[in-house]
Amino acid sequence: MSKHNLFSGIIFVAMAGFLVACNSTQALYKQGVRKFENGEYDLAIKDLRTVADANYEPARANYLLGESFRLSNRPELSATYYQKALEKGETTPEVPFYYGFALKAAGKYQEAITELNKYVTSNPANKVFLEKANRELYTLKSIAVIEQKKTFYKVTNLGKLNTEGAEFSPFVQNEDLIFAASRKATVYKNNGMPMTGIYKVKLAENYEETGGTAEIFSSALFLEEVNEANVAFAKDGKTVVFARGNTGKRKGSADVDLYLSRFSGGSWSDPRMIPVSDSAAWDGSPAFSRDGRTLYFCSNRPGGVGGIDIYRTNMDASGRFSKPVNMGKDINTPGDEMFPYVAPDAKLYFSSDGHPGLGKLDVFVATRSQGVITIENLGTPINTRFDDFGLVFADDEKRFGFLSSNRTGGKGDDDIYLVEDESVGLDSTQLAELEKLPPNDPRRRAIVKPEPPKVVNYFLAGLVSSTDTPALPLDSAIVKLLEANNDSLLAEGVAKEGGIFGTFPLQEGKDYTILVEKTGYLTKREPFSMAGRAIPPVFRTKLTMDTTFKVGIKLDRLATNLTFVLENIYYDLNKYNIRPDAAVELDKLVQILKDNPSVKIELSSHTDSRSPDAYNNTLSQNRARSAVEYVITKGIVADRLTAKGYGETRLIIKDAKTEEEHQKNRRTEFTILSY
Repeated sequence: MSKHNLFSGIIFVAMAGFLVACNSTQALYKQGVRKFENGEYDLAIKDLRTVADANYEPARANYLLGESFRLSNRPELSATYYQKALEKGETTPEVPFYYGFALKAAGKYQEAITELNKYVTSNPANKVFLEKANRELYTLKSIAVIEQKKTFYKVTNLGKLNTEGAEFSPFVQNEDLIFAASRKATVYKNNGMPMTGIYKVKLAENYEETGGTAEIFSSALFLEEVNEANVAFAKDGKTVVFARGNTGKRKGSADVDLYLSRFSGGSWSDPRMIPVSDSAAWDGSPAFSRDGRTLYFCSNRPGGVGGIDIYRTNMDASGRFSKPVNMGKDINTPGDEMFPYVAPDAKLYFSSDGHPGLGKLDVFVATRSQGVITIENLGTPINTRFDDFGLVFADDEKRFGFLSSNRTGGKGDDDIYLVEDESVGLDSTQLAELEKLPPNDPRRRAIVKPEPPKVVNYFLAGLVSSTDTPALPLDSAIVKLLEANNDSLLAEGVAKEGGIFGTFPLQEGKDYTILVEKTGYLTKREPFSMAGRAIPPVFRTKLTMDTTFKVGIKLDRLATNLTFVLENIYYDLNKYNIRPDAAVELDKLVQILKDNPSVKIELSSHTDSRSPDAYNNTLSQNRARSAVEYVITKGIVADRLTAKGYGETRLIIKDAKTEEEHQKNRRTEFTILSY
């Protein structure tokens, strides 16, 4: 063989090996995506790690790795992958949001503030996420205050009960500690751990010694290939409600429901799903009131305040349930509220990642006084920067209780801890002795009198200017504050010298629209939401406080041939029908045209350069016409609109190579023709 042929053969073998490796990585990527979409996060992680290491689809692979760790409740492990995804150019709007929360879970509070600020200032469309991000920014600033709270709690790991797996959701019933544990033979593909079942052990006389060999609570409540957890007993102890899910009948979180079983003839009946369960939602964490007439539970069903909310339903003597009622915004937040428990003194304890706390889930207590509900974080050592949840009490005095947590220093994933309040039963002299303990001693607890609720008055003010360079302040502009959902006029004013306007009163939790008009300029709308902007109680230092939010609004001069790019107008490959996500953006154009009734526009569509000219011209014309027809259906008269497809004749990036660059070329614009 000649040297030339030998060299050619080496190149051919190398190229063949390279193509095989590429095809193998591509197949592994598709396999990992498929497992991710099926909720098999632990299996997806194994495939996608290999893909990311090979630098194949690095942005998306790292993003899906971050999501896999987050969705399998390992948020602190997701931070690295969200960071890599952003560095590689991942454009999913929520990445900074998830990255910020992952950094918090890892204890990197300042970095978390930076990422969440990036998300908030990006003006995200997801208002629930925006409220949660705003609330979390307050929370991150309040961590030092929460950590300084003095407590008399003592928290001890139940070393004889816990294993390397998960033990959680304790409940004391008679002489038994009933709990959930990952001890089944079947592995849960979501997190790679055994499926969970409901078990019981006898309480030791010294609660700290509770443990040993656990037995299945009831064979009727035990199926090998599903997850079961979170028992709640009615007052007579003969009715139990629990959560069962991940049966494979439905994807993801929708496959978790509440079941009821009754004790009769020495055994528990076969469970039946209770009618308050929504088969299309996650329903779990049941808890009965002390009289057994009210069932509290958690759900992510539509119509809630945020993620998972706490609901209540009444149960009559025959076991019929009333329509569930959301517990409202005093308790529920845009985050998750879970694991409710009604204590012997009728106070509601629950866990949340939406109220100001140290970690992902903190334990809180809700107290109602004179119609006002106050929420208190129980502080350290009950709460840590990890998940702390499922607090229940073993006695009427609330001296002893049990808690679930995946904090460091445990034996496995989630562990069960004994909680002892060493202040219970002590007189004032003894409490004074405890107060002498060092400030960082976990047994200290502040004894304070309830304070009257502190009121905050909120206002809006701002500055109107032009988009010119440099920007010019626009006095005499008319500024209106409208209700976001119906455009009802709430307040109106005129910008003074320097373009300054305000102040308009605001209410907590409400969404608004700021409408600004000035002759010679395009009328503009800006959304403003109070979601997540309310000052948390921990920062309210006076009985009455005033705070003003300031906004800047820039107006475009009315001029012919002025062109605006409509963001996020996407079409399916080689199609021109209006997708739902494009309709949302076109609705914004409809509003602009309604607010500026004299303006006539050309609506143009542009393609990238990856198809023949004639094909691109036809496709872009069809897309422009389709967009115009959609706008007409929304009440805009046809003679105000001209459809024009430019194909690839007006490329922004002429030598585009990446998909992101091609997308910039593949855009929809409108240009003012007359006014």
